[in-house]
Amino acid sequence: MNTKFSYCLFFLLSYTLASAQYTEEINSNRPGFSQGAFSVGKNVLQIETGFGLGKEKHNLRNTETNAFAIDYGVRYGFWKEELEVSLQGTYQSNNVSSSVGDTKFSNFRNNTIGAKYLFYDPYRKRVLEGPNLYSWKANNSFQWRDLIPAISIFAGANFDFADNPFTPEPESMISPKVVLSTQNNWIGGWVFVTNIVADRIGTDYPSYGYLLTLTHTFTTHFSVFVENEGIKSDFYSDQLFRVGTAVLVNNNFHVDAAVLLNFKDTPSRTYGRIGVSYRFDMHDSDEYIEEKGKAGRDKKKEGKLNSKKKKKDKKKKRKDDFEIEDDGGR
Repeated sequence: MNTKFSYCLFFLLSYTLASAQYTEEINSNRPGFSQGAFSVGKNVLQIETGFGLGKEKHNLRNTETNAFAIDYGVRYGFWKEELEVSLQGTYQSNNVSSSVGDTKFSNFRNNTIGAKYLFYDPYRKRVLEGPNLYSWKANNSFQWRDLIPAISIFAGANFDFADNPFTPEPESMISPKVVLSTQNNWIGGWVFVTNIVADRIGTDYPSYGYLLTLTHTFTTHFSVFVENEGIKSDFYSDQLFRVGTAVLVNNNFHVDAAVLLNFKDTPSRTYGRIGVSYRFDMHDSDEYIEEKGKAGRDKKKEGKLNSKKKKKDKKKKRKDDFEIEDDGGR
């Protein structure tokens, strides 16, 4: 399911779950293309894959293209709940028809390895605070603090191969990619994700863009999403729109479907995609949320002092017991 689908459920359960990242249900970026702010969870391996069929028509070149694409993603959480590493990419085959004949070519449209880290999570403190036991309205209505999102950063590298018609550089190349992700989990089953993307940094054809994804969960097993992606580059610029749905089969498996379209004719693009996400859940212990910053440090200090005091009292009690027994022996 969309990152967004899983975290709608997570938000509803957040008062009883004290884990920062791991959720009982699979947390997938599919069927959209944006990255949610949260990771899959420590010791969780996740496979996200699917295929798509599409048609492109370029009015200036007078060409029509039938495309078949396989997209793939492998995500693994390790060391800390906030951290994950991933491999993401798309392999595409195009059959292009023009007035001079047909041509066919295949290659990787993108192939990226990187890591994502959640460095700000406003929901930590809310879980520790718990629900307002005196006001149903306070727990079930919009609050200004709901506008503050979770924030993560992704940093990775693109691996492009030589003579690739889908990439701007003719030679093999490795180039940096950075994504800033934000995520709001709103009451009523709504999740809003934004991505700010800087891609192929330092090359002759850098690319900059954004993604906006809004997901709504109707039931614990069914969600829909809409997404807008903007891309700006000297090699390729576009405005893409996606809509789709995800169905949770069980806690570790979901299926999805989506449609993509744009509104320009150089080229026009229409694609349909279906896919699956599966989670190998090796998460063995929850990393309980602790308050960060000065408040967190003060609480830790207070906890250590209390622990020392308890040990001191225990030693004193043992000493007193010994003295009483000694007096009784005289």
